[in-house]
Amino acid sequence: MRPIMSENAGTPRSLGSPGRRARPGRGVPFEVHDPPGAMMHIEARTLDEAVARNAFTGVATVDVGERRTLERCEGFLHRGLRVPMTADTRIAIASGSKAFTALAVMRLVEDGTIGLGQRVRGLLGDDLPLIADAVTIEHLLTHTSGIGDYLDESADWEATDFVLTVPVHMLTTAEAFLPLLGGHPQQAAPGERFAYCNGGYMVLAVLLERVTRMTYHDAVRRLVVDPAGLERTGFLPLNDLPGDAAPGYVLDEGDLVNTLHLPVLGNGDGGAFTTAADLHRFWCAFLDGRIVTRDTVAEMIRPRHDVPGEGLRYGMGFWLHAVHPALVLEGYDAGASFRSTHIPGTRTTLSVLGNSTEGAWPVIRTFAAAVDAEPRRPGNS
Repeated sequence: MRPIMSENAGTPRSLGSPGRRARPGRGVPFEVHDPPGAMMHIEARTLDEAVARNAFTGVATVDVGERRTLERCEGFLHRGLRVPMTADTRIAIASGSKAFTALAVMRLVEDGTIGLGQRVRGLLGDDLPLIADAVTIEHLLTHTSGIGDYLDESADWEATDFVLTVPVHMLTTAEAFLPLLGGHPQQAAPGERFAYCNGGYMVLAVLLERVTRMTYHDAVRRLVVDPAGLERTGFLPLNDLPGDAAPGYVLDEGDLVNTLHLPVLGNGDGGAFTTAADLHRFWCAFLDGRIVTRDTVAEMIRPRHDVPGEGLRYGMGFWLHAVHPALVLEGYDAGASFRSTHIPGTRTTLSVLGNSTEGAWPVIRTFAAAVDAEPRRPGNS
């Protein structure tokens, strides 16, 4: 689902889970020096308080170039078995992996298989007839298609709600989502305005399957994950997780997991599992032009829309900090709370991966405040 806090916002939209306190973890302050002398700083006490506020369970890291300057592992990889969290635990990142969908599409744009201005109707055929004929691939990538969304982001819902209307075990390919994606009228004319849309990225996943004749997951692995060298990133079945992958816990306490609340396999609108180290590796590979060309990178991170409700800007598959030259991925779902921010100038990645619905947000806000406090320099966009 969509991000629900911005780096300038105070509190994410609550899902109603209880705000229990946890044992503060160990931590030390860190300083990241950004030439010509600016400093990013997080106090150990501030971070301890954030960890305790919503019973954070997950991993929080800061990587600067080849050096990890902060690492916190809190809570449990598996609560029932009391398996502690570790830095290399694979954790789901919800909408954070929309970037993988966007990059896979842009790989096909680069090789001429599809075009940004191409209308999607030609690939959809008679499927999803309520999508306007004028909708293009670029509209879907930039959340400006105006199509109706299969997940109503404006609706109030609780972490324990079951929001999907088909059996979740059937959702193993993008094509399997077609019954969910259909029946939602166009909400605005294509290109008229920005409106965050999970359904748009699922339509992109359907197009990827049709063009590549692979499953969405295989296409993303070939086009994005393998070129970036992400050995611990992928889409894992929620009903058959390996031992190093963390189940997503719906509430701050207890053993209720999200297996019946989400698709059994994540897809075009989110749900990949990854690690903090792979996230830093991803950012560096992306900006170095090892997934798409540097010209395509520049096009994807070009600010296209101010999104005041999120306190961010949007490019193409990536959120952008409101004032700093920083890139943001964020995700929120039952059993997942996530943000990764990358500052290209210093190759600094701040990542918070939480395996509960609400637990990570105080830590995410603490990291975001450190980024917000960075002084602006001439040339910063």
